[in-house]
Amino acid sequence: MTTKVRFAPSPTGKLHVGNVRTALTNVLHARQTGGVFVLRIDDTDLERSTKAFEDGIRADLTWLGLTWDETFKQSDRFDQYDAAAQKLKDKGLLYPAYETGEELDRKRKIQRAQGKPPVYDRAALNLTEDQKAAYDAEGRKPHWRFKLSGKPVSWNDLIRGETTIETSSLSDPILIREDGSYLYTLPSVVDDIDAGITTIIRGEDHTTNSGAQIEIFLALGGKAPEFGHQALLVGADGGKLSKRLGTLAIEDLRESEGIEPMAILSLLAKIGTSDPIDAYTNIQTLIDQFSFEKFSRAPARFDPEELKRINARVLHQLSYAEVKDRLQAMGADGGEAFWHAVAPNLERLSDARSWHTLIEGPVTPVIEDADYIAAAAANLPAGELTGESWGTWTGVLKEATGRKGKDLFMPLRLALTGEKHGPDMSELLPLIGRDRVLERLSA
Repeated sequence: MTTKVRFAPSPTGKLHVGNVRTALTNVLHARQTGGVFVLRIDDTDLERSTKAFEDGIRADLTWLGLTWDETFKQSDRFDQYDAAAQKLKDKGLLYPAYETGEELDRKRKIQRAQGKPPVYDRAALNLTEDQKAAYDAEGRKPHWRFKLSGKPVSWNDLIRGETTIETSSLSDPILIREDGSYLYTLPSVVDDIDAGITTIIRGEDHTTNSGAQIEIFLALGGKAPEFGHQALLVGADGGKLSKRLGTLAIEDLRESEGIEPMAILSLLAKIGTSDPIDAYTNIQTLIDQFSFEKFSRAPARFDPEELKRINARVLHQLSYAEVKDRLQAMGADGGEAFWHAVAPNLERLSDARSWHTLIEGPVTPVIEDADYIAAAAANLPAGELTGESWGTWTGVLKEATGRKGKDLFMPLRLALTGEKHGPDMSELLPLIGRDRVLERLSA
C-alpha cells in the first residue's frame, strides 16, 4: 500500500518551528517511501481562520521546499462531516449532553476533591426524552459526545512502540459544540478516511487523542491508520517552547532573522534523534538518512543560537550560482570571486551587503601610523593586483620595516577596510583594486 501522510495546520496564525517539524517528518517519511504528502487546511473555525494565514502557510512550506502532492480545505467538506455525525447518532455512539461549562467544571472539582479522576460521568445517557425536551424548551443547546467503548485501545506506535490507551479512563470526547460547530476530532477522522491516509505522524501530546480517534475510525467503517507520536520541542534550557513561538514563526525567521530554509530543515530533522546535528544543503540527504528508529522519546531541545550557527555553515557551503540572484536583488553582487572571499564570514546572507560596501566603498580607513601607511603605499606592487599581491606586498614591507605578525598586517587591514576582522586580505586586495587601495592609504 502506498504511504499517504498529511500535515493539517489551522490558518489561525503563522507557522512556527513546532508546526514545521511535524510537516518535515511527514515529508521525509513520504519521500523516502515513495508516498504521498497531503496538505490539509483545518479551517473549520470560520471565525478565526483567515485567507492571509492560509496563504502564509502555503508560502512558508513552499519556501522551505516542503511541497505537497494533494491539498484540500475542511471548510469545503461540512456535508461529509454532517453525514458522519448522523451515522454515529444512528448507531447510538453520538449522544447529546446538556451540561453547561460551569456545571462540568463543578463536577470535575467535586471528583478531584473525592480523589477521583475528572472523567465525565455520562449523566447525559440517563436523560429521558421529556428531560431533553425540557432543556430544548428552555433554549439550552446540547453538545454531542462520542461514546467510548471503555476498552483498551492498542497500536504499535512508529516512535513510541507498543502503546495502549485505556478508554475507560477518558471522558467521552465532545465532537460537536453547542452552536453546532465541529471540534477537531470528527472532521479529522472523516478526512483521513476519505483521503486514504495510511500514516499519521504528529506530536506526542496527541497520543491520548489517538486512542479515542481509533474508535471513531472503526465506528465510521474506516481502518485505523498507523500512528507515530514524536516528542515535543522544548527550549534550550528544557523549558516550554510555546511561550517563545511568536519569535520562532517561519516568516519571522526568514524575513527578520535571515535564516536559510535548509538551516531550519537541518536542525529540525536531527534534534531529538540519534543523528548528529549538522548543516545540510540538500533535503535529499535528510530523506536518505530518515528513520523512525532514530527518534528519541526525550523532548527535543530547540536552540535559536544553534540555528544561527547552522545557518552560517549552510551559507558557507552554497555556490555563487545558488546565491547570485539574491545577491543581485540586495545590490551586493560582486561576482564569484567576491562570494568566495566573503562567504566564510557570513552568518546570514544579508551580511554580504556590508562586505560589498567594504570593497566598493565608501569606508572610513583607520590609520594609526601614518609613516608606516605611507611606506606601504610606496611599496604597493606595480600593475594589477592579484591573489599573490598581498603576500608580495607584506613581504617587502617586512624587509623594509622589520615589522612582523599582527604589527605588519593589522595596520594595513584597518587602513583598507576600517575593520579588525573580515575576509582574507589576499582575496580582498584584488577586489578593492589598486585605485581604491591607494585612495584609502592616502586618507
